[in-house]
Amino acid sequence: MATVTAPADSMTMDAWAAEVRRLAKARDAVILAHNYQRPEIQDVADHTGDSLALSRLAATVDAGTIVFCGVHFMAETAKILAPEKTVLLPEPRAGCSLADTITAEDVRAWRAEHPDAVVVAYVNTSAAVKAETDVCCTSSNAADVVRSIPEDREILFLPDQFLGAHVKRVTGRDNIRVWMGECHVHAGIDGGTLRERAAADPDAELYVHPECGCATSALYLVGAGTVPAERVKVLSTGGMLSAAERTTAGKVLVATETGMLHQLRAANPTTVFEPVNPRAECHYMKMITADRLLTALRDGTTEITVDPATAARARRSVERMVAIGAPSRGGE
Repeated sequence: MATVTAPADSMTMDAWAAEVRRLAKARDAVILAHNYQRPEIQDVADHTGDSLALSRLAATVDAGTIVFCGVHFMAETAKILAPEKTVLLPEPRAGCSLADTITAEDVRAWRAEHPDAVVVAYVNTSAAVKAETDVCCTSSNAADVVRSIPEDREILFLPDQFLGAHVKRVTGRDNIRVWMGECHVHAGIDGGTLRERAAADPDAELYVHPECGCATSALYLVGAGTVPAERVKVLSTGGMLSAAERTTAGKVLVATETGMLHQLRAANPTTVFEPVNPRAECHYMKMITADRLLTALRDGTTEITVDPATAARARRSVERMVAIGAPSRGGE
């Protein structure tokens, strides 16, 4: 798991945090940090959560500047929902392997092959892709979004194949075509590893993100009677945090990016939270370091913009999702 990145000039972490807050106040900025960020970034942020919850928050805060500690598509989504605000991404090279699996041109070509289909996009996509889709979804409301679409309408679901398979399974819809994209980190949390960890800790609960390659295996363990159903929870990151606050389990095995453990442990220090795969770390998320956050606040040179026409079309897709019902605690 990621180690703390001390500032390069040997500033203490307390002094660094104080300087971050001073610069944020001077810039009229609010700092938003994704659950997968480094612990020190999460701790200094004004708000920590999943990408959609943070983007929706960006649209409502009074601050004129949003410093989004996440990856590129997240900062874009914040700009889409808060076009009048300045959005800074401390490391503009921080991308997303899942978002990179599909382009706007891909969506247009896929839609041309299925002109009567409804295109549903996971929020983990670029602004250009969102602009080509009909409605967005999060991992926790994807099934509700799909259920809102007439059953006789074909659906093109993108870009995550594991989330798409999960939605097909829970909705029972057989007219969903799924784009074969994946997050390289979540895909690497495989079913074999999950089964080994579950067998080694028979009393532990399992929290599994639906983007994971092991999500199907988790449900298989339940179906086979290997693990009791009440111990297995397929959850968004926001759902994991809510479950962590309520659980009385002695140990929880977590199948998602390891940065999530920091929030879970803070929410419930009496339960032991361990990663199913301790190597499940997103190097893009960890590109935002103490120094890069400080530089973004000091210089303001990492602004993210979205073409207004693209943003307007993408905003409609996101707003349709919100109208259907977005979870109160985010959802990716």
